Amino acid sequence: MYIRTLLFLILLTLCFPLASYAQSLGSAENPLRMMFVPSGEAQVILKGGREIGQFLQKETGLHFKTSVATSYAAVVEAMGAGKVDIGWLATFSYVLAHDKYGVELLLVVQRFGSPFYRGQIMVRADSGIKNLAGLKGKRFAFVDPASTSGHLYPKALLLSQGFDPELFFNKSVFAGSHNAVVLSIYKGSVDGGAAYDGSRAAVAKTFPDVFDKVKVLTYTKEIPNDTVSVRKELSENLKVKIREGLKAISDSPEGSKVLKKLYGISGFTDLDGLFDPVREASRLLNLSLGGK
Repeated sequence: MYIRTLLFLILLTLCFPLASYAQSLGSAENPLRMMFVPSGEAQVILKGGREIGQFLQKETGLHFKTSVATSYAAVVEAMGAGKVDIGWLATFSYVLAHDKYGVELLLVVQRFGSPFYRGQIMVRADSGIKNLAGLKGKRFAFVDPASTSGHLYPKALLLSQGFDPELFFNKSVFAGSHNAVVLSIYKGSVDGGAAYDGSRAAVAKTFPDVFDKVKVLTYTKEIPNDTVSVRKELSENLKVKIREGLKAISDSPEGSKVLKKLYGISGFTDLDGLFDPVREASRLLNLSLGGK
């Protein structure tokens, strides 16, 4: 009897702290961890992410710890390891995270009222390059291996035109962000590059002649926008609070300004089916969704 009582007390001691920890997720002592992809200037994203966390705290009563990942893949792996609760994932990053780790879609970003956008392939205006064929043997910059508009779709476009992206260029690099791709073309570090269709506008404030110096050769097919996603273990109650909180922020004048500055966001929508074309593009390129 004594041994059973002792075992029961030990079990209670072990279980209650775990239950307390789970219940306290979102408290000041145990904030929800929210991570952003480094698609633009890291400091701008870091500042905007903190502001979104503060707005969400006001709307939901929950607490958030925000950070910017070193790469797109880093967010995926952090969510898979349970180190990040909420990820602002690029399109293909979401597909990878969903298929590899069961990460769940919370909201799809809208820009200009649409849940879709495009990638674009650009060159210097004075390069003499007039079409995709003119990029053969040139230096080219992609964004990140997990960037949809800055890598996956442009490569799929090249393949569809009969150009093998692994052999087509003299040299190809990953610049790390959309801004960096545009600036690499602008400064002549590369002959061409791929990024999302608003990437020149994102650097125009600092480089006002970017539209004169960097021109668009062609666009990719439409792509479903990036997402706000959550790790699958997050409670339904927290998912609802975060989803509704973000929608409320996008409807407020102050919140909408922060979202626009952060990632050019004009609103949110749902629908995982929007990502089927991304899966088709990844299959075309023989990319493994379940691998590392």
